[in-house]
Amino acid sequence: MKRIVVLISGSGTNMQAIVDACAAKRIDGEVVAVISNKAEVGGLSKAQKAGIATAVLSHKDFDTREAYDAELQKLVDSFTPDVVVLAGFMRILTADFTAHYHGRMLNIHPSLLPKYRGVNTHQRALDNGDKEHGVSVHFVTEELDGGPVILQAVVPVFEEDTAADLQQRVHAQEHRIYPLVVQWLCTGRLQLTDKGAELDGALLGPQGYAVD
Repeated sequence: MKRIVVLISGSGTNMQAIVDACAAKRIDGEVVAVISNKAEVGGLSKAQKAGIATAVLSHKDFDTREAYDAELQKLVDSFTPDVVVLAGFMRILTADFTAHYHGRMLNIHPSLLPKYRGVNTHQRALDNGDKEHGVSVHFVTEELDGGPVILQAVVPVFEEDTAADLQQRVHAQEHRIYPLVVQWLCTGRLQLTDKGAELDGALLGPQGYAVD
């Protein structure tokens, strides 16, 4: 059973999906802590109701990104995690932090990477007239939203869609694919190598694992 620490900044719906998957034995792991950079967010309440340890470390209490990440690393490490999961953690992480968890840290991003790194992805997809949108799970590296993609899910974009419509459609897919990738990492099927992300020893392509 791998020890999983989840970092959040908001409602924690992906965190909850992972907690539920662990409880259902679909992940060979346990969420041992949920850490937020913001107090009084919904994800903390969800974790507390599940009996999971929680902590808040506000970035506003630190003068530099480096100082914050150094303290965050100490906090995360205090729970001795095997896997670190970013689930709506709205912080750009320093190179030292990402290097410390190299090959052990995952993120989920609401776009079909490499398209639309950063924020406001749903509106950007609408503004560009995209017919497809989606979500990507990737390893975290120093490059913002630039680590090797592991798995993507595609959703259609309809003419009448709003950003909220797209967000809801994407969220449904997030809750399906994120627990699956966490399980791959917990069982050793997924690895980050010098060549990129490998699943069962096979190098994944730019869009990650895909089936016809």
